Amino acid sequence: MEQTSVQKLARVLRVMVVVVFVCNLIVLFFVPALAGLMAENRWDGQALERIMEGGPYQNMFFQFVLYGWHPAIWMLALAGEDFYWPVLTLFLLSCGTCTAVILWQGKRVLDTILKGNPFVMDNAKSLRRAAVCCFLISGAALLRLIWGFATYGNILPLLSYNALFVPVFLMAGLLCMVVSALFRQAAQLKAENDLTI
Repeated sequence: MEQTSVQKLARVLRVMVVVVFVCNLIVLFFVPALAGLMAENRWDGQALERIMEGGPYQNMFFQFVLYGWHPAIWMLALAGEDFYWPVLTLFLLSCGTCTAVILWQGKRVLDTILKGNPFVMDNAKSLRRAAVCCFLISGAALLRLIWGFATYGNILPLLSYNALFVPVFLMAGLLCMVVSALFRQAAQLKAENDLTI
């Protein structure tokens, strides 16, 4: 059977979603180290040498990556009341995890389109999961925005990407909920028509 133009487009989109999903998982591993680079005075060479001294971390690349995941670094940051790096790391990890779930749900929807049977309840459930993840990202951005107001005591956090994430992911979540309801209703109508025939 020849593929429709929608299925051809779905095949291309599926490849793109899988590539972005894999890249997302790879970047999640580097988040603590990259967030540490953004934080001031976080990556001094002496602290790195003290923590990694005598350990299995002989390669500088692995030292850099594993340094961010090392529990001692987290304890030092929290004990020294340096909350910027842990807050940024947790925010980016939670958003990255939610993004991975959204991409995986998108892949599942594209798989049903490729099979030629998009109006199934699984698609409604997948889109509902994607909507929940969008709401979680929006909520995490709002919490980080509030934390920024409390920490800095001014309105400068409104000029950050966090302020943009709140309405964008809120609207994306609402859109996913609407499309989920449409897929659910279409699946119910299709099931009734199949029973009628």
